[in-house]
Amino acid sequence: MVSQKVTIINSSGLHARPAGVLAKTAGKCRSEVKILASGKTIQAKSILNIMAAAIKKGTEVEIQCEGDTEVEDLKTIVELVESGLGE
Repeated sequence: MVSQKVTIINSSGLHARPAGVLAKTAGKCRSEVKILASGKTIQAKSILNIMAAAIKKGTEVEIQCEGDTEVEDLKTIVELVESGLGE
């Protein structure tokens, strides 16, 4: 398992559109992808789970990946979050 902390920079946090971008990208990953935020563990491949977590701008989250492609998948997800998820 590999993990890295990253801060959410989206002005509205992880609302529907960026949550969808994140879930779609995580869905393409072969490893298991989780987000740890505010004491919760969220399955990153589920848009509903991401939205339900109500992660706001400035929140530091930890991305965890576990599986055959965990290093590449972590890099992909972290870069996506750091880029603002297309916003």
